[in-house]
Amino acid sequence: MGSDTPRAAILGVLACEWGWSVDRIADAVAEDFHGHGPLSQAERATLTSPIPLTDAPVGVRGDIPAWLEPAFLRVFGETAAQEGAALAERAPVDLRVNTLKADPARALKATAPLNAQTVPELETALRIAAPAASERAGSVETIPAFSKGWFEVQDLGSQIAAACAGEVKGAQVLDLCAGGGGKTLALAAAMGNTGQIYAYDSDARRLADTIRRGDRAGVRNLQIRSPVHTDPLKGLEGRMDVVFIDAPCSGSGAWRRHPDTKWRLSEETFAKRQADQDAVLDLGVQFVKPGGRVIYVTCSIFAEEDEDRVAAFLARRPGFSVRPASAQFVQHLTPEGYLRLTPHSAGTDGFFVAVLERTA
Repeated sequence: MGSDTPRAAILGVLACEWGWSVDRIADAVAEDFHGHGPLSQAERATLTSPIPLTDAPVGVRGDIPAWLEPAFLRVFGETAAQEGAALAERAPVDLRVNTLKADPARALKATAPLNAQTVPELETALRIAAPAASERAGSVETIPAFSKGWFEVQDLGSQIAAACAGEVKGAQVLDLCAGGGGKTLALAAAMGNTGQIYAYDSDARRLADTIRRGDRAGVRNLQIRSPVHTDPLKGLEGRMDVVFIDAPCSGSGAWRRHPDTKWRLSEETFAKRQADQDAVLDLGVQFVKPGGRVIYVTCSIFAEEDEDRVAAFLARRPGFSVRPASAQFVQHLTPEGYLRLTPHSAGTDGFFVAVLERTA
C-alpha cells in the first residue's frame, strides 16, 4: 500500500487477502457509523494496481521479523521467503484418530459434517481444510464422537513427530515435556495400552487436563508424574526404552496458528529457549536405558534450536548416536537424518525431530 499505517494494513488485507473489490472497500470505509473515511485518490490507485512484492526484501515477502532473516536464510536459503509466507497462511484443522476407541473409517464418517478428509501421510490422520480468510472454521467439539474420545485435534506434523518414536508397544516411555498431553495420548494409542507411559512437565498446570483427556481417550497405561511431588521422576533412572522430549522452543513452527508470537519473540527469549533445550536434553538422558532412544522434538524451524542443540548434546554425550528419524518420511529428512517439516514443504506446522540412540 506504500504506507505502514493501520488503515493501509486494513485496506491491503481487504483487497489482497479477502479479495474485496475497490468499490466494495470504498463503500465499507465510507459508511457513516463504522467507516474509516472515504478512500483517497492515492488509495484507490494503489488498490487498483497493487505494488508488486517481487523486489521486496526477504523479510517483507516472507512476513519475517528483520532480526530473524539470517536464521531463515541459514536453513532455507533461496526459499526463505516462501517458507516465511507459508507460516503466515491460515492453517487447516488436523485430527488424530484414536485407535483405542475407533478406526479411521468410523472417524471419517463421524466427521463428515465438517468435511474432514483423509491424508496420504498417515492412515490415522484426518484434515479439515482451512476456510476462507473471512469465514469461521467449524467446531470439532460439536461432533458427538469427539466427546466419546474417537479423535483428538492435533496437527499432522505433531502426529508425525510422535510416530518418530518408532515401535513402542510394550515399552517403557517417558514423555518428559508432556504439556497438555497431545503427544502423550498419541504415544499411548500407538502403545495400545501395553507397557507404561509416564507424563511429566516442569509446570504442573500444564498437566491439569492430561488425566481427563486420557480417561476420555480410553488410556489405561498412563502415570502422571507431577512436579507438585518431591522428586517426581524417582525410580525411572536408566529404565526407559523411549524418552520423548518435546522441548520448549520459540514456537516458530506454529506461527500460522499464533501469528502474533513472531513479533513478540525477542533475541533474549530466543537465547533462553536454547539454554532450556540443552538443560532438558541433559535431564532426559538420565532415564534412557542402554539401547534406548531419545526423541528430541521442537516446533521450531530454526537450526539454532534444532541441529545446533543436537550437535552440542552429542559433543557433551559421546555415548549417543543419531538414527534416521523416519523411514516413512524420507523425503523430509535432512542429510544428517533429522526430520524437518514446514507448511511450505510438508503442509504441516513446522517441526524438527532427532532420534538419538544410547550406545553406551
